[in-house]
Amino acid sequence: MTIAPVIKTVDVKCPPARAFELFTGRMAAWWPTTHHIGGAPFEAIIIEPAAGGRWFERGDDGAETPWGKVLVWAPPGRVVLAWQLDADWKYDPNFETELEITFTALTAGTHVRLEHRNLERFGANAEAVAASLRNGWPSIVDGFAAFADRSAQADI
Repeated sequence: MTIAPVIKTVDVKCPPARAFELFTGRMAAWWPTTHHIGGAPFEAIIIEPAAGGRWFERGDDGAETPWGKVLVWAPPGRVVLAWQLDADWKYDPNFETELEITFTALTAGTHVRLEHRNLERFGANAEAVAASLRNGWPSIVDGFAAFADRSAQADI
């Protein structure tokens, strides 16, 4: 069984290097606060800037909860993350789907493309999880775009 990847694109008003930095380095500033898997609300979401780096949230209680790892780190054009959250939204070090985000220069800004793929790896729950991701990624990426556009207006 193959499940089509979830793809969401937006255009933002900042250059690729800035869009990449905001996406990977300021995730806690634009990620929905309701979307955490740790025992406490997050105070930070960290993507360590290198292939093999960790991707995790740090709760306001100091606890770290992994989300995945960095597969490809190629600023300012591309990052690929291993999404290691299973169908129950729990971290599983033996489970992996891929999240690829690309940043392509436009005349006045950047085209950002997010693709969440290999969804069939969710097994019997793949269709339900894919539907949830199709509903969730658009608002999350739109939230990133709004944050990136605000950053083009002010240094945030």
